[in-house]
Amino acid sequence: MKTLKCWAGALAGLVLGVGAAQAAPPPAEVFYRDADIAEAVLSPSGKRLAITSAKGAQRAGLVVFDLNPGGQLKRVAQFADGDVWRVQWVDEDRLVFGVVDSSEGSGRSTAPGLFAVNADGSKLRQLVRRMYKPFINNGDTDDERLLDWNHWLLSVPTPRAAAANGEVLVAHVALDDEHVQTPMWLNTRTGRSRDAYFDPPAHTVHWLVDAHGEPRVAFTQYKGRQAAYWHAPGATGWSQLYDSDLLAVPFGIVATDDAGGLYVTRTEGPQRYAVLSRYDFEHHAPETKPLVTAPGFDFDGQLITDDAGRLLGVRLRVDGQTTVWFDDAMKALQQRADRLFPGRINQIDCRRCAAPDMVALVRSYSDRDPGRLYLFQASPAEGEKNWRAIGPVREGVKPEQMASLDLQRIKARDGSDLPVWVTKSPAAKGPLPAVVLVHGGPWVRGSEWSWHADAQFLASRGYVVIEPEMRGSTGYGDAHFRAGFRQFGQAMQDDVADALRWARAQGIASDKACIAGASYGGYSTLMGLIKDPDLYRCGVAWVALADLDLYLSGSWWVTDDISKTGRQYGLPELVGDPEKDATMIAANSPVKQAAHIKAPLLLAFGEDDRRVPLAHGERLRKALREAGNEPLWVTYPGEGHGFALLKNRVDFAQRMEAFLAKYLQPAQP
Repeated sequence: MKTLKCWAGALAGLVLGVGAAQAAPPPAEVFYRDADIAEAVLSPSGKRLAITSAKGAQRAGLVVFDLNPGGQLKRVAQFADGDVWRVQWVDEDRLVFGVVDSSEGSGRSTAPGLFAVNADGSKLRQLVRRMYKPFINNGDTDDERLLDWNHWLLSVPTPRAAAANGEVLVAHVALDDEHVQTPMWLNTRTGRSRDAYFDPPAHTVHWLVDAHGEPRVAFTQYKGRQAAYWHAPGATGWSQLYDSDLLAVPFGIVATDDAGGLYVTRTEGPQRYAVLSRYDFEHHAPETKPLVTAPGFDFDGQLITDDAGRLLGVRLRVDGQTTVWFDDAMKALQQRADRLFPGRINQIDCRRCAAPDMVALVRSYSDRDPGRLYLFQASPAEGEKNWRAIGPVREGVKPEQMASLDLQRIKARDGSDLPVWVTKSPAAKGPLPAVVLVHGGPWVRGSEWSWHADAQFLASRGYVVIEPEMRGSTGYGDAHFRAGFRQFGQAMQDDVADALRWARAQGIASDKACIAGASYGGYSTLMGLIKDPDLYRCGVAWVALADLDLYLSGSWWVTDDISKTGRQYGLPELVGDPEKDATMIAANSPVKQAAHIKAPLLLAFGEDDRRVPLAHGERLRKALREAGNEPLWVTYPGEGHGFALLKNRVDFAQRMEAFLAKYLQPAQP
């Protein structure tokens, strides 16, 4: 039996020095293999730690550490056909989790089911079926209690350190375009379920519950409208908070507390940045005084409370993750961690927070280090130290071989604010060949200050990586987000070009550049070669959106996962109306503009992709052939919108590496 020390590194190894230059960059597998520690969750008492890891096995299993002096570790759940995923403690002795299987690629949609097991490995029970997977017979014959795969874990009531808690809240999800959710209670020890009797508003598709699993907000969606309803503690009915179009929500809803308070986000200022406020039920609107602001960024975070529901702080994302503690003891612990692990983000997850016997798990990471886990015990047993190292998240990644990440705020050609991420080796001198890496979505935030496999891999090969947060991206104000509406291939694409031109003007990038990206980033790659052929020597696009007509209108002959609601009410405003904007759409559809692509192009697709079906790639390949520009082409059987198998991730990375080197000829990394 292994002990905790087998997983721990010496504290002397916490200081990361910069070693001598390596003869060769790390192999692609270092960047793209799964993490050694995927999840780590403290038990309610802080006396146990659950970790998911494939260390010593072919699949990620569930390992539980006994954190008491002399405690041991035990692998309590392991499956031959899947990886343990999304672990939560139900109480001090029982855990729940799902099991995902990507061994055939990412293209097969498989629901994770739900399982429960005791912390000592006993009483393993399957509660919800997995899609396409048989019942796992563990000696329990009560499989008639199994719920179908379309039941999803909704909430685990806050575990109490000394109390048993057998039930979790699951939602039955209707298998239609509405995906209405109906909650029910599920006993993790017996497998029995019972109705939750919430009497929800019609067309409820999502829930916000409090720490005890009681419903507080129901979100509905129907015929292009969405609404939110409030259920106050002790109330018998629901009151409407808002009703709006899909893209015109008046405020966001973040969290609720045990006292019946509601925390929401609203926008303020010319850029309409989201700020956190309390909701004023008397005036039926968010309070005008914000609780938390993040200048230059939207509020994106969560409240941190103790077992009694007391608000301890707020964790939010600005350029990177940060925590604002309201509690003095937690402020002191944060300062202590930051002194011990300087120059890093030290994220604290605590039990009995701020108490004299507090236990905390600290994930310490940076742009060059995926992270290391440490355990802090405020009142350790005699002979034990306050801090213990658990281990690295990715053991193979050597921080001294990694690049630095920096966020710049520049001006686009129309004067708009444009955030740009730059990844570059700190040892690099002068301008480098550039890879402009465009994020997918596009209605998401692209990056934050942490370690990222694609950018680090490219930087290790001698490139500076430029990642623009073009308009349409979220996280930088509602004005920045809405400036991307109906701007595919237009102002959004101009932002991408402006980021590269800025990097050249600053002496960061040389005159040699290629453009790359996946999904929307793949679309932007294609449009970059069409609109700005003078900027890029080549392009790499994978799972790339290539045919806007197919994306916006769908096809009887091509199956995808775009909902009817999305096509009818969302995409016409975000991208364009297939009929009213037909001319604009044709001018910005890579398939129809393929003759303008003259640069070499590497295309990669998953053969079972339902978000951007293979037909996008096949139609583009045909158009390029007819134009006399045969692309390099690779498809991966079984893969969907992204590559799940390590062999495919490594294969594509190596193809991209060779392709870029041919046209950019980087100096020795």
